Amino acid sequence: MFKALVLEKNPEFAASVREVDDTFLPEGDVTVAIDYSTLNFKDGLAITNRSPVVRAWPMIAGIDGSGTVVESTSSQWKAGDQVVLNGFGVGETHKGCLAERARLKGQWLIRRPERFSARQAMAIGTAGYTAMLCVLALERHGLKPGEGEVLVTGATGGVGSTAIALLSRLGHRVVAATGKASEEAYLKSLGADSVIDRAELAAAGKPLQKERWSAVIDAVGSHTLVNALAQTRYGGAVAACGLAQGMDLPGSVAPFILRGVALLGVDSVMAPLALREKAWSRLAQDLDAAKLDAITTEVPLGEAIAAAKRLMEGQVRGRIVVRTRAG
Repeated sequence: MFKALVLEKNPEFAASVREVDDTFLPEGDVTVAIDYSTLNFKDGLAITNRSPVVRAWPMIAGIDGSGTVVESTSSQWKAGDQVVLNGFGVGETHKGCLAERARLKGQWLIRRPERFSARQAMAIGTAGYTAMLCVLALERHGLKPGEGEVLVTGATGGVGSTAIALLSRLGHRVVAATGKASEEAYLKSLGADSVIDRAELAAAGKPLQKERWSAVIDAVGSHTLVNALAQTRYGGAVAACGLAQGMDLPGSVAPFILRGVALLGVDSVMAPLALREKAWSRLAQDLDAAKLDAITTEVPLGEAIAAAKRLMEGQVRGRIVVRTRAG
């Protein structure tokens, strides 16, 4: 028997941490003893039932996990290997990692970088890995340090916090957009050069506005993304990876056809293995571990449901790491 955060709908929705056994696990060729998981925005949506994230019931929540292989019939992995899991529908269509054990598919796993502990890997989690994917997308577009200000929206969230730390370490001048004025010191400690009120971006604006940003990482969507596009300099790019404000895009084609701005979609769930490995390699190279510790709060598995509610109420900054096993 082992503990897991189980989501059920029979017919009413319920979330609870309870004991299950191996027969509750899905098919897969690798069984992992999970040391740490984490709470991302998608986990919060699932655990609070605010969005139809879960598509198979009952479900073990948790789109991320880090731990040790205990059983494997995969040629890629053997008992004792240290692995990380991000996405691939885990926690949505395949039982996830907010549990002491998970059964997964070998092709979904990557080897945990030696520089990171299991806890640090989950302090990064999908949010930090997505931030790195955004940086890589902007670099492929040609972004280089010293070319101007880079805007990060949703700055106190997991993606935003990690993006600021990464961009600053790489030599970019970072502007953080947040609705939490009290967090200015925190954002500057991560490397933000200045902080603006998210209200400047959150309402409907003109199709083209004063050019300011050489690039943008946006985890918010809706009017915020549209205004960021309208303020991006000629030939710049916006990496879009989230929808905290909304999934709509209430704008115009003006930034694309009059300024040559590029909108780069960033997906972390089904990203190919080679890109995942590159992202984690770059995280090991470019992310300041001291800043990683500064953005992380740890909770035990038994407190994950309450923490998910705080996350969805906007009461959390940075990352929440979930310790799945006692001791």
